[in-house]
This record gives sequence, C-alpha cells and structure tokens, in this order.
Amino acid sequence: MHMLEKITKENDIKQIERQDYPALAAEIRDFLIEKVSIHGGHLASNLGTVELTMALHAVMNFPEDKLIFDVGHQSYTHKILTGRKDAFETLRQYDGLSGFPKRNESPCDAFDTGHSSTGISAAMGYSIARDLCGGDEKVAVVIGDGSLTGGMAYEALNGLAQLKTGCVVVINDNNMSIGKNVGGLSKYLNEIRLGNAYNELKTGVESSLMGSKTGKKIAKVLKRSKDNIKQFFVPGMFFEELGITYVGPIDGHDINQMITTFQHAFRLDKPIIIHVKTKKGKGYGYAERHPDYFHGIAPFDRISGKVLAAKKTSCYTDIFAKKMVKLGETHEDVVAITAAMAQGTGLVRFEEAYPKRFFDVGIAEQHAVTFAAGMAAAGMVPVVAIYSSFLQRSYDQILHDVCLQKLHVILAIDRAGLVGQDGETHQGIYDLAYLSHMPHMIVLAPKNRYELEAMLDYAYAYDGPIAIRYPRGSAYKGHADIQTPIVYGKSEVIQEASGVAVFSCGHMMEEADRLVERLEAKQIPVTLVNVRFQSMLDTELLDRLMKTHTVFVTLEDTIMQGGYGEKLHAYLAEKNSPEQYTFISGAIPLPSVPQGTIPELRHHMQIDAEGLAEKIVPCYKKHLK
Repeated sequence: MHMLEKITKENDIKQIERQDYPALAAEIRDFLIEKVSIHGGHLASNLGTVELTMALHAVMNFPEDKLIFDVGHQSYTHKILTGRKDAFETLRQYDGLSGFPKRNESPCDAFDTGHSSTGISAAMGYSIARDLCGGDEKVAVVIGDGSLTGGMAYEALNGLAQLKTGCVVVINDNNMSIGKNVGGLSKYLNEIRLGNAYNELKTGVESSLMGSKTGKKIAKVLKRSKDNIKQFFVPGMFFEELGITYVGPIDGHDINQMITTFQHAFRLDKPIIIHVKTKKGKGYGYAERHPDYFHGIAPFDRISGKVLAAKKTSCYTDIFAKKMVKLGETHEDVVAITAAMAQGTGLVRFEEAYPKRFFDVGIAEQHAVTFAAGMAAAGMVPVVAIYSSFLQRSYDQILHDVCLQKLHVILAIDRAGLVGQDGETHQGIYDLAYLSHMPHMIVLAPKNRYELEAMLDYAYAYDGPIAIRYPRGSAYKGHADIQTPIVYGKSEVIQEASGVAVFSCGHMMEEADRLVERLEAKQIPVTLVNVRFQSMLDTELLDRLMKTHTVFVTLEDTIMQGGYGEKLHAYLAEKNSPEQYTFISGAIPLPSVPQGTIPELRHHMQIDAEGLAEKIVPCYKKHLK
C-alpha cells in the first residue's frame, strides 16, 4: 500500500511510521507534479515545502491547532494532508479546489491568504485571541523570505515581540543567496536556547545574581559578553534584539530535525522564529533549474517540462514591456518601478536596457508609490507597474502622496479585470472604483494592443496622475484600422447607428464585438463606443446618442459599484425620464469573484455576449412599440 493512500483525513500522518516519512514525501511530490501538469498551478513553491509541511502536521493537531500560510500558494501539501487529495482533480477549476487556503473549504484552513506579508499579523491575532479565551492550541505561520520585504511583516514582528504571545513563525527561505549555517557553534547555541534546561538555568542564574549589587554588575557583564558572542556567531540577531527567539537556519528537507525543533518551540510560551532553508522546485529537475518559470505554471508535459498550451499572440504585458524600452530610449526622464514583479510586469526588458533607471523595491507597493511620487516631484516621470490586485495595498499613498499633489506618476496596472483561476484574492476588479474618486486621477483602458502603446505616449505627455489598466492574456488585434487620436475625456466611436448603444471598457472590446455580431444578426442596429477614459464620461457624446438610442449597455471588467456604468446610469437618469431608456449593466455584479476560466466566469455572471444579448433584445423590442 502506498503511503499516500493512508492519508484520507487530517492527522492521518501521525499513523505513519517516522521512518516512512521520506517515502511519503516522495509520493506527495510525484502527486503534485502529476496534478499540476494537468491543471496548472503553483508547482515550484509547493515542491519546496513538502517536508516542512509534513513536519508541522506531525506535531500539530487539526483543526484545533492553527497553521497559516503567508501568500498561500504553497499550501498544496497541507491540503493533501487534510484529506483533500481527491479534490485535486478539480484544482483551480470553477467550483473546484482552490489553489489557496480557504476557510469555507476546510476547517483546517485557518485563514484565507493570497497576498504576501499578512500571515504573521493573522497568526498574532489568533495567538492573542487564544490567550484571552484561555485556550491552548498551537499557532504557527509559514512565511517566505521574499515576504519579509513587505513592511507589514515587520510591523507584526514588532507587535509580536511586544505582546510576547506564544507563536511560531517559520521563515521558509528558498533564496540560495542567503548565507549558510555558521556551523557547529550555531547549531549548539540553537539547541540550548530551545532546551528547557537552558531556559531554567538562565532564569535561575539571573535571579541569583540580581539579588546583590555585585551580582547585578556580574550579570550585566555576562549579558554583554553573551550578546557580543551571539552578535558575532549567531544569525538572526535582528530578531533577537526585537525580543523574539531565533532558531536556524535548519535544513528544510530534514523532517526529523524539523519535527524535533517544532516540538521544542511549541513548548515555549513565547514568540519564536525558525529559519528553514528549502530548495524551490525540489524533486523535479526542470523546476529546480527554473523555479521562477515553474512558480505558477500552465498545464505542461512532465517529461519535457514544456507548457502544453498552443503559442498565443503577444500579451498586453509584452506590448507594455517593448513600449517602455522605446519610451526610455526617447525620454531620459522615464524611470520604471515595480514591487518584486520585474518578470511578471515585463520590466526586465527595461532593466536590461536602462539598469540605472529601473527599481525593484521588493514586496512593498506602498513604498513603490511614494518613492515614485518623490521622483515625480524631482522632475522625473516614473512608471509604476504593479498587478491590480496588489495595487490595492497602496491606496493611501496614491491618494495622499500622488493625487493630492497632482504629481505626474503613471500607474501601469497589469492583470486588471478578471484573472481567472487564482480566485477572489487575485481578481483585478476593484481598482477603478477607488481610483476614479481620487482628485486629479484619470484612468484609461485600451481596446487593443495598438491603443496600449498610444496610451503610454499620452500618459507621458499628460501632466498629472494617470493610470492605464490592461489585462492578463493575449492582446486583442481587432479594430487595428481605427486609431483615433486620444483626446482628454473623449470616447471613440467605432461604429454608429441607432437603437442600442454599447459602451465597451478596455479589453472588453473583444466581447463587445461578439455582442454586436449577435445583435446585428437579429436586425438590431448598434452603436459601438470605445470608452477609453473609464473614470469619466464623455457627456457631449452621450447627449448626442440619447437623441437616437433607447437602450444603453456597458461591458466592464470591474465591479458595478464605482464603475463606469454607474456613472453612465446616473447621467442617463438625470437627463431622461425612466420610460425613455433602458440601462443594462455589463459590469461584474458580485462583490467577489471565485476561480474559473474567464469565459466561465463571464457566462456565470451573464456579462458575456450571450447573456447580455438575452437581456438587450426584449428591451429593444419594448421600446419599438
């Protein structure tokens, strides 16, 4: 019987002999490679944390104990060990197993995590709540070394040290540039610091010495000597100085060593950081050699390591990347900033061309925006490229440091709109709602690949805060022959008729074209408008169209509240009586959107061409009567 077959529910790992854990780890890795090769997902990070997760499960009890995964995309082994192995057939599919921890999916998932640097704060919250309620459950959080570039992690560590609650913070360090274990002395100091005998002896000696003046002087000298020795030999002194015990680094693939360390750590009622070294992609050669490529991967052939999907046309990120290099060549005041996403946003090309004008600030979106504001105030033109879902973190900085000062900062918002299978935490559907109410901010969205380039030129020439939203995926080539110059606040009319007016926002143009085709097949005349400026209305155009149209429809990739359609509907209501027109919203009606392919999600929400046509046809016929 295979080891993995013995895991059908949480805590089953405790029924497996310790000597069989390596075999179980090997089976889990093989299982992960097989399932991710079929469905896609986060592979390299999960392969690297197999033994780490197993060790935590060996010493914790679920769902009573609480294990939080910062970011969350490395929780696949946790899902397997809590009885969800069979659900991997639906990994990241609509109504299927999420690629991230979900509290509504299992009581063993303590906290929903999709963005980095949040885990320590959540674990601290669990720990303090436990203390207040008189509980005894274990609380641990696994956070990657990359997530420690996020300031929120340090805010949480500062609070953890102050409150001194029992909480184990495991730093999953898979960055090969981090220094190796100092050696025997480091291992020895780590072991005695964790041991109860050492802690009891340390407390006893300190109490005895502090009983007299001479003793106090000796204690101070000993403490100073001890600290100096630790400062020289022991890694992690930053954490020690905060007041948090540091242990490590230890081998993140040595299950026995980790189990022993975790057992000791949970016995101590205080915050402890355990530094664990792992190899991202471990056990699969292609992922070990190319961990970034296999971090989040589409379905692939496990023998060759090659992605199975047919080669697609250039994506919007590629178009942006190439245009940025051209802008940098033409304008020496252009600088590029990203938050740990140089590859994902395409800015590696700009970095290669102009290394002195490229800045990766790590997972620090707030800092990225205010850093850009400072550069803009000094006369540079910063382009800040961040995924929509992560830009949310910098709301205050955009408002306070950029918009109120009317600084010329260009926000390049990648992954805007629905992103699909990463689910609720990654959908880029909220940015327009909060950006469009900020003073001086304008938000544009291109209808196709050519307009993205034109909008970047416009953004450079514009003097003030400006954002360009563009999606994940292939760049649309439709309407290549229609390239009206961009004019402030003006929409672009693709075709004009009467009856039904369709307003397409950004990359929804491809869906809008399908909608127009459906309506015209039913002999319904359609005007198609490329909105361009999503944060404002072209009232001159609207006043003209209201004279000849009775049905107004939007296609949007943002939530309904705060979207373009909400503004349009309010303007129509102000200018017309209710019987004169019908407004149909093609915005996202849900407050949050689950995982699934983009076509599936649009169809589910009835904002695709088929769903909107079913609503439009009877409304148009009603107005003909």
